[in-house]
Amino acid sequence: MLSALFKTMRPRQWTKNVFIFAALVFDKQLFVVDSFLRTIAGFALFCLISSSVYIFNDLADVEADRQHPEKKNRPIASGKLPVSTAWAAGIVMVVVTLVLAYLLAPAFCAVVAGYFILNLAYSQSLKHVAILDVLIISAGFVLRVGAGVTLIHVERFSPWLYIVMFLLSLFLGFGKRRAELALLTHDAGSHRKVLDGYTLPLLDQYIMIVSGTTIVAYSLYTFSAPNVPENHSMMLTIPFMVYAIFRYLYLIEVEHAGGTPEEVLISDRPFQISMFLWAVSVIAIFYFS
Repeated sequence: MLSALFKTMRPRQWTKNVFIFAALVFDKQLFVVDSFLRTIAGFALFCLISSSVYIFNDLADVEADRQHPEKKNRPIASGKLPVSTAWAAGIVMVVVTLVLAYLLAPAFCAVVAGYFILNLAYSQSLKHVAILDVLIISAGFVLRVGAGVTLIHVERFSPWLYIVMFLLSLFLGFGKRRAELALLTHDAGSHRKVLDGYTLPLLDQYIMIVSGTTIVAYSLYTFSAPNVPENHSMMLTIPFMVYAIFRYLYLIEVEHAGGTPEEVLISDRPFQISMFLWAVSVIAIFYFS
């Protein structure tokens, strides 16, 4: 049962919470011990609250998951994790996370609570509303960035990163919807009601718009944000970001992947190399140039 609970917590999706480190890195505090430890603690708490969201989401979707070709194997849908146990675990995780978050920083606790409430509303009803469902997912990523800001005293963090994060998460969200729609074809609506509000051509247009806008927004950030090096060396990171976006598009369109972005992050080697080179170049430029 513990194994089933841990699987329901979806530890692979904890990779999404790395965006809480954005403030730490881009405010040039990565090597400040106190700020680093506070951000690490915030990351752990965000992993717990996001896991509780996944538990409650699976509880809300249990009947639909049982009809899905892949999701039917989830612990709650398959019966490996009893519903009562899942409810108890989710409630305990929420209470513990909010208490520890408040002790860490009251503002951080407010962001965590807002994230939980937003995603609870998403799980109950808003996930069935086309477009709004992806906007809420994107808002969750922006809140992760905002959570990192509340944990440290920022001086050079640029609000441009909120825009880039919002657009990038829209890109990933619409890509996920496209992958799901392509996988389920004519039975999509019976597995995820919101898919009735999308078509492949419509999603392709959304993806084209947000992918292009993401590249433009990130490019503008690299030379116009107040905290980037004055020699415009951050512009050297643009090719890595562009390749990662194009690679993800390739995986969606050609390899028919992308239904779970976190799987791409931990399994696709070219994507990993691109993101690694981007991260190394950002750190080198911000801290050693």
